Amino acid sequence: MTTNPAGNGEVGQRPANNTGPIVPKTASEALRPEAGTPPPKRSRASRSQVVVFMNFVISLVMLMVLAAGAALYFGKQEFTEPGPSANGDTFLVKPNTGVQDIADQLERRGLISDARVFRLGVRAFGNDSALKAGEYEIKPRASMRDIMELLKSGKSVMYSLTIPEGLTVEQALQRIADEPALSGDMPATTPPEGSVATDTLRFTRGATRQQMIDKLVADQKKLVDEVWQRRAPDLPLANIEDFVTLASIVEKETGKGDERSRVAAVFLNRLAKGMRLQSDPTIIYGLFGGKGKPADRPIYQSDIQKQTPYNTYMINGLPPTPIANPGRAALEAVANPSKTDDLYFVADGTGGHVFAATLDEHNENVARYRALQKKQADDAAKAAAPAGANGNADKPATDKPADGSTGGDNGDAGGDAGDAQ
Repeated sequence: MTTNPAGNGEVGQRPANNTGPIVPKTASEALRPEAGTPPPKRSRASRSQVVVFMNFVISLVMLMVLAAGAALYFGKQEFTEPGPSANGDTFLVKPNTGVQDIADQLERRGLISDARVFRLGVRAFGNDSALKAGEYEIKPRASMRDIMELLKSGKSVMYSLTIPEGLTVEQALQRIADEPALSGDMPATTPPEGSVATDTLRFTRGATRQQMIDKLVADQKKLVDEVWQRRAPDLPLANIEDFVTLASIVEKETGKGDERSRVAAVFLNRLAKGMRLQSDPTIIYGLFGGKGKPADRPIYQSDIQKQTPYNTYMINGLPPTPIANPGRAALEAVANPSKTDDLYFVADGTGGHVFAATLDEHNENVARYRALQKKQADDAAKAAAPAGANGNADKPATDKPADGSTGGDNGDAGGDAGDAQ
């Protein structure tokens, strides 16, 4: 910028090439900023629609990656954090149930917070087809990952079904029918008496009643065959069916493990001599069958003389079938009995029995048992009767309950019919 050589106070600008005249400017024009250097023109390539579209796609992909990363981070947090259920619960996965259905059910039950997160988490870990059917116990505050690992492990809730020794087949099947964790109907055909194992089975909810029965029958057959193969060589038993029948009588005669083999010896000795077994449980089975004797119904003296195919006071040899399901201990006792000459036993009043090889010794044992029973009855009557009452002493008894000395002087084996169940 130069001053005007004319000296008139105006400011002017000389052209850059100094070839033209100086153009005078007013003061406001002189103070106005001059235009800068213009930007270079955009190339034709940068204005291409393809480039614009590619820029958009890259930006969109970057946004999607960021969103996916954020979703993955927060989804992982939700998948591993404690769940919403404060109390936990059991959860049943039925066979052939898919991950989506499992996730939806878990959410409806309040065990997880988001079915979609659970489903995606299971798939992310590659467990789409690894979740197993069963009933599971979900712990309080279990995370989605905890639940996934539990369902993957197959460690479902186990139930127990116990068939005690000495139950009849009918009683055992009633337990199976009454078990709510089992499914399915009972079979139309009842297995033979004595053919059901006395055992405790473990199972998961949804197992069928038919499966339980099939297993118990198969287990009993395997057990009987196994013990029969190890039997003593001189048993007076015709076949394996007689073996199971006698074992069932031994099972019902005593619940004491230390005297089973001796009770078995008494019956085997009597069979060898052609004596009647005279076992009180056979009276009961002949009268009541597989249902068993009602708890409040005693055995009467008249019952002992009733003709049934099972009453070994009235028939020779063994009954036509077992009278219960014998357990391993009773089977082992019959297969390998004690080596004794005992032919008699009677209850001792404490849950066990006393044994005898001769009738005279047995009658003495019966007399002692009668005296013990009488004392116990007298003591009970004194404790129960009010002062001055004479009870029913003046009423004659036409059919008294058996007192445990039934036929004691004619050589019965048990002589404890009053205690038989």
